[in-house]
Amino acid sequence: MQPRDLSAHVPYEAGRGIEEVARELGRDPDEFVKLASNENPLGPSPAASEAIREAAGRANSYPTAAHTDLTAAVADAWRVDDEQVWLGNGGDGALDYLARATLSPGDDVLVPDPGFSYYAMSARYHHGEVAEYPLPAADDFAMDADTVLDHYDGERVVYVTSPHNPTGRVMALDEVERVARETDEETLVVVDEAYGEYADEPSAVSIVGGAASKDAGLSEATEDRETRDDVAVLRTFSKAYGLAGVRLGYAVVPADWGDAYARVNTPFAASEIACRAGIAAMGDREHVQDSVETAAWAREYIHENVDAPTLPSSGNFVLVRVGDGTETYEALKRRGVIVRDTSSYGLLEYVRVTCGTREETRRAVEELNEVLA
Repeated sequence: MQPRDLSAHVPYEAGRGIEEVARELGRDPDEFVKLASNENPLGPSPAASEAIREAAGRANSYPTAAHTDLTAAVADAWRVDDEQVWLGNGGDGALDYLARATLSPGDDVLVPDPGFSYYAMSARYHHGEVAEYPLPAADDFAMDADTVLDHYDGERVVYVTSPHNPTGRVMALDEVERVARETDEETLVVVDEAYGEYADEPSAVSIVGGAASKDAGLSEATEDRETRDDVAVLRTFSKAYGLAGVRLGYAVVPADWGDAYARVNTPFAASEIACRAGIAAMGDREHVQDSVETAAWAREYIHENVDAPTLPSSGNFVLVRVGDGTETYEALKRRGVIVRDTSSYGLLEYVRVTCGTREETRRAVEELNEVLA
């Protein structure tokens, strides 16, 4: 017996870890700096770490209360109803719930190219078909409504990433609104804001459930806008909150979608430990601010000091045009700096450098310049 035909599914390629690379090269892991996976170099907040330790003693219980508490905290921060917050096992888990709630077999989705491979993977898992809209390399991969709408052909779901991975570009909220207005009523526009805390652009949550709140450090406040029932926004605790290892994300969905969550989610979509860590992390505004400021400093340092063209970025990473990305990645790896080889995105001339601490960022730039020389 064989599984169903999975030939159209392209596996997700994660950035390689320090231990993996150290074993490959027969070296001490302490020699390496990893700037490949857009992780928070400051780690989780002390409050989240303490919450994880405390929650470990309750790991034998299902997370009913923790799930409710985190949902309420997120909803309060964004000024939406609790039912509009769909927790997931990472942002990709929330993407799966949106696909389950939206796609029927054979429905089409429209995804950016280059872009996060899991958009297409999730659609195909749910028996959807995938079309792409190419981002213009000649314009440094800038995103606007025309780029999307020129390739739109009635797809059931349109994915927008802002800030975009791996380029770091943002789509202005006015442009997102235009995409929603000019696509069919039964097309859902999913705005992936996994890196939203790092960007100055207001969140698209403001057109899903009213003005976003500044109180939890989730977004800059926005003016009231007309709300829509065809936009959903994805957020994660993996980046600015430093909780990639506990796998926690969520979607903010239209108000009328409340009862769909219970019909599509897995039982207890987020663990006790993840939920308690998320609640604590939301309360540590100073840690989030420090994380955002660290990334802003590192972005600027990379832009100003790397001896190669860089793309404008609003994420916690910078895309650098180096000529031969794989060769540069391999050379840096031998020098103890792990960056992201972006060939899996189809970007053969680039590497992506995550914003590290000041020490890590300076070392990465120094080694990269030596390789480029």
